[in-house]
Amino acid sequence: MKGFQPPPRFGGVQLSREPLPITKTITVTEGISVKDLAEKLDVRGKDLIATLLMKGVFVTVNQSLDGELVKDVARQFGADATVISVEEQLENEAIEGFLEDTTGMVEITRSPVVTVMGHVDHGKTSLLDAIRSTDVAAGEAGGITQHIGAYKVKIAKPDSPAFGREIVFLDTPGHEAFTRMRARGAKITDIVVVVVAADDGVMPQTIEAIRHAKAANAPIIVAINKMDKPDANPDRVRQELLSHDIVVEQMGGETQNVEVSALKKTGLDKLQEAILLQAEILDLKANPDRPAEGSVIESRLDRGRGPVATVLVQKGTLNTGDIIVAGAEWGRVRAMLDDKGLPMKSAGPSSAVEVLGLAAVPNAGEPFVVVENEGRAREISEFRQRKLRDKAAGVATAARGTLDQMLARIVAGEQKEVAILIKADVQGSAEAIQATVLKQAHEEVKVRVLLAGVGQITESDIQLARASDAAIVAFNVRATSQARDLAQRDGVDIRYYSIIYDVADDIEKMVRGKVAPKARERFLGYAEIRKVFEITKSGKVAGCMVTDGLVKRGAGVRLLRDGVVIHTGELTQLKRFKDDVREVARGYECGLSFANFQDLREGDVVECYDTEMVPG
Repeated sequence: MKGFQPPPRFGGVQLSREPLPITKTITVTEGISVKDLAEKLDVRGKDLIATLLMKGVFVTVNQSLDGELVKDVARQFGADATVISVEEQLENEAIEGFLEDTTGMVEITRSPVVTVMGHVDHGKTSLLDAIRSTDVAAGEAGGITQHIGAYKVKIAKPDSPAFGREIVFLDTPGHEAFTRMRARGAKITDIVVVVVAADDGVMPQTIEAIRHAKAANAPIIVAINKMDKPDANPDRVRQELLSHDIVVEQMGGETQNVEVSALKKTGLDKLQEAILLQAEILDLKANPDRPAEGSVIESRLDRGRGPVATVLVQKGTLNTGDIIVAGAEWGRVRAMLDDKGLPMKSAGPSSAVEVLGLAAVPNAGEPFVVVENEGRAREISEFRQRKLRDKAAGVATAARGTLDQMLARIVAGEQKEVAILIKADVQGSAEAIQATVLKQAHEEVKVRVLLAGVGQITESDIQLARASDAAIVAFNVRATSQARDLAQRDGVDIRYYSIIYDVADDIEKMVRGKVAPKARERFLGYAEIRKVFEITKSGKVAGCMVTDGLVKRGAGVRLLRDGVVIHTGELTQLKRFKDDVREVARGYECGLSFANFQDLREGDVVECYDTEMVPG
């Protein structure tokens, strides 16, 4: 029959283009291979490959599949597929294992994880220093915390009811550019300590910290710091907190607040007791007898040790030798160090440790999980890396548009951009600087970040910057000697920073330097037409009185009739009696005429203005 196309045949099997009715449901993990999906669907691998071929997808049996494609092809075989993440799969396995055998898998009380937040320079790091009896703040540029640290503190005071118990502190930066890092900190925390200076009160980043804590459903404890200052006013702080829905206990609310002084080391034991009291209310439990799971707090590339990730173990126990997947990276744990730099063999729930052995630097904030073998780890990693590459390619394509569009923009002079390459000491700082840099974009000038990475500046970074006419922002890192020489030879601009404020200021200046200057109107004055004269050679001339400011020959004019603009042009002729003059001030009479306009009437008002070019 004309127009009839029989279903294709593959290996002797006739395949239907129509999906089968849904008869079963399956749950699969992201990045599942063709072979494993065929087993789940109970079909032959070659039939599944044939169906994918019909959809224009060319794959092998060991290739991993995207979640949407899995759902689509499963429907073809009469199955409704649910795609879960690797973390969800491991969680389900752990629950199943726990239900099968509850012996030896008892949940234990774990230490609370506390995030310290607050406005810049309100004393967060100094407060932690006082608790830890160490001096982190002295090592920070300008006294500002530049990236997240994680510290485990044991209550050492013998007469304290909490003696011997431990608290894990996450110290997050206070500057607004680290908003994403602070948000990430709140998501992995149990309790948020909001530090407010008693002499300064509630500030913008204090409000931001409260917002993050509420978004993460984390209970808040307010630490009113700098009580040693003569102008300290804790009651004012409590009053200001009311407008942000934080009602402290003294005012009939439930939020604990503790008055402390990091400088004098007073009130610290009360703060620790408040944290542990809140932890008891939360009843924090975790099962140590299961594969570890948690989050990457920070990551960096160490010259001697390679990729180093600071991770927070949230469930299970992490052991040296375990194979982990952190975001899109994987590796075997070669060594673990605690916050004091001492080696560890295992780390239980609520432990913050440095992990060595990953193949590359994972993104801060990514989840990590322990998997059964290297093959599975490699499969998950490759799948996630491919997703990241596809996403990046899609963004780049959308930003560029078609080649014709791009060429048209360049020809029209519209394609203005500042290209930046960022290298920082740790991943969190690189991300924060990237966010800061992108905020400086202007409607006329685009800011493009070519790379936001960690580690020293290498020759390949210089070559990339040169090819893209980009400047390099170096945050707490330096260029190699070869890279410095190459940068000098090729004229690549490397800018070194240790405080993030300076990055924002400099990028803003670079952007503004590329913005085309704008014409801004400057009002000069008004003149009222009192009489209209007909001059043979000149046409109509208006006899006027300057009522405000001044009128100037060559300036722009608008003719207003009953408050409505009826003409815009240039003041071509200006006279005082019979003499040509350059300008006439308020209170004087003058005669004036416009280029190519004759409809002048008594009572009309002439508005005179000038234009000046100002930076965009």
